[in-house]
Amino acid sequence: MTSSSDTAVEPPEMRWNGWGDPDRAVELPRAVRALLPLLLGRVPRPAPSVHLDDVQVAPSRLSGADIDALRAVVGDSEVRIDVESRVRRSGGRSTPDLLRRREPRQRAADAVVRPSTHDEVAAVLAVAGEHGIAVVPVGGGTSVVGGVAPDAGRHRAVIALDLARLSGLVGLDAVSGEAVLLAGTRGPEAERLLAEHGFELGHYPQSFRYASIGGFAAARSSGQNSAGYGRFDAMVTGLRAATPTGDLDLGGAPGSAAGPDLTRLLLGSEGIFGVITEVRVRVHRMPQTRIVESWSFPDFTTGADALREVVQRGGTPTVIRLSDEAETGVSLAQVGRIGKVLAKGASAVTVFEGEDAEQRRSRTAELIAAAGGTSTGQGAAEDWARTRFDGPYLRDALLDAGVFCETLETATTWSNLQRLRAAVTSALKDGFAAAGARSFVMCHISHLYPTGASLYFTVLAGVRNDQLQTWDAVKSRVGDAIVASGGTITHHHAIGRDHAQWLPQEVGETGIRILRAVKRELDPRGIMNPNALVGGEPHRE
Repeated sequence: MTSSSDTAVEPPEMRWNGWGDPDRAVELPRAVRALLPLLLGRVPRPAPSVHLDDVQVAPSRLSGADIDALRAVVGDSEVRIDVESRVRRSGGRSTPDLLRRREPRQRAADAVVRPSTHDEVAAVLAVAGEHGIAVVPVGGGTSVVGGVAPDAGRHRAVIALDLARLSGLVGLDAVSGEAVLLAGTRGPEAERLLAEHGFELGHYPQSFRYASIGGFAAARSSGQNSAGYGRFDAMVTGLRAATPTGDLDLGGAPGSAAGPDLTRLLLGSEGIFGVITEVRVRVHRMPQTRIVESWSFPDFTTGADALREVVQRGGTPTVIRLSDEAETGVSLAQVGRIGKVLAKGASAVTVFEGEDAEQRRSRTAELIAAAGGTSTGQGAAEDWARTRFDGPYLRDALLDAGVFCETLETATTWSNLQRLRAAVTSALKDGFAAAGARSFVMCHISHLYPTGASLYFTVLAGVRNDQLQTWDAVKSRVGDAIVASGGTITHHHAIGRDHAQWLPQEVGETGIRILRAVKRELDPRGIMNPNALVGGEPHRE
């Protein structure tokens, strides 16, 4: 390994009550404002926003002895109990999270603690265990499933363990194509550090600008380039973690038969066992060639069949995604054009990277054309690539205009895809209709496998009653529909607290017992991210 002494540069601090850089926040385009009444009827007035200075939180429940013990580990300035720090690092960026941030009184962690090394993380966990304080690890704060809620569980207080200082490139093995990154490293910083050596990780979820390497691992993230480079868990070759009862240093060989793979056990664990502090990942040389192409299909079914042909018969795009008729009709997939073109049918974009990009594009184009697709040039694909990280800003603008907007995702086999899509769409529409609200549901496929694909839904609704209460009921209906229709309760957003009630139906009661047994062993006091993933349970002291 060759070491790097580069210091990570943090991105602008995320908007406290919305997504991303405050300077990039947008107003709802006029074309969208004109379109909304056609889709939803009269849109209710939005709830007023609350200024950060006016937010009220309960006083910190940490004692002076608690704070002194934590400061002895990380330094006086890295234990923060002011209201702004606590609010900013409490909760994620789901629509319910943002609706709660419009309320004058909010839940917040009792302190924000900012370690800078693995040893400091381990020492903070030791203090928390001794003092009976819950710990919620926070990377980029981009969870949309309640994964970083300031939940103390049965403990008297909870700290947000902010991993932003745990950032940088530990080392790069250019011969083997592996890099070790500290868990708090944000996506853009990881790519910048690797690019200095001619390498790329190539993991680009929509949360890329703010999400962290450790968060990618803890949530089993899947990025927009997954068709070409795989999911993040497939990129991970090893990791280091601190738990309340000891450290784990896993991986190292490219393959092993040394018992069950404990690295896989930590991937997707969402901080309930401990804190991932370093991640070893597979990297590749930066691609020098990039080709994009857009496609249209008569309908979503034809498009889905075409994508299946591509993945099963040797087409190998880096990116391939298909928007249904509704999403295509309002150009939602191309944020810069939304509301301007009411297109017909379904649309897709493909991206190819690498020295053999043209050869792969040709093979994929042959398969798509044979399955009923028509090339529409590069424009829509280029627009998607240019605006692919900006969708959450549009979501915030919709909320500011009084429109409820939320997303959810699942995955299933190709043979079950249309059944699942119909069931989720019906559950969304029927759920909002039961609350007296008109809704508009869109869907796209963004991740392919030989045996199946993901389905990513976006719903807009004109909710005149309590939006949080309405969504809770709709979300429950949709979760039940997903499980009953053979889908996974989450494909790449993780379980968090929002999906925990459905996990037993997916992994079985024996699976839940296994996870809880591991948690009892590694976290006997139950301080790690209480109620996430497996829900609450008693722990031995």
